[in-house]
Amino acid sequence: MLTLYHSPQSRSTRMLWLLEEIGEPYEIKYVTIRRGDGTGGADPNNAHPEGKVPALKHDGTLVSESGAICLYLTDAFPKAGIGPKVGEPKRADYLYWLFNYAAELEPTMIARMTGGGDNPMWQRSYEQAITRLTKVLKAGNYLLGDKFSSADILFGSAVQWMRAQFPSDAVYDRYLERLTSRPAYKRGEGKDKPHS
Repeated sequence: MLTLYHSPQSRSTRMLWLLEEIGEPYEIKYVTIRRGDGTGGADPNNAHPEGKVPALKHDGTLVSESGAICLYLTDAFPKAGIGPKVGEPKRADYLYWLFNYAAELEPTMIARMTGGGDNPMWQRSYEQAITRLTKVLKAGNYLLGDKFSSADILFGSAVQWMRAQFPSDAVYDRYLERLTSRPAYKRGEGKDKPHS
């Protein structure tokens, strides 16, 4: 059984989309988290070791961090086709994008949003990340060319959440339109908040 520990309108929202792409049965445990504005707080029902989201339990195994969950589900459910299997073409590219998201893209974007983007190191990282990303998106529909993967969920959620931090180039708008028109995206979005 798959169980997602989820807090609405947070990084775990994209994991609802991912689970809908997987197509396996899952349950959602809605939990509270400490928000950036200071609201909310720790939830004793949250399985995440630091009280954050997302966290995923699968048959007793706990996985946290969005990129790790993407990779875990790719390998646990290969028939879903959301990422290349070990040994397949594009596997190295897939791993690059999963790790690039956490190591480069998100930190540089947050630095820009919080006023640290003028630091030369962050500016250089931002320019390098955006140059490669823009080039790849101009060459194909998705990060792996014409094949959608869970890496697109990470990057697409970033474009959606931080659109103003990305170049005004229409390639990003078209990318976001392709992603948000996916039926799994729409189903996941509908589960973001608990139904009363």
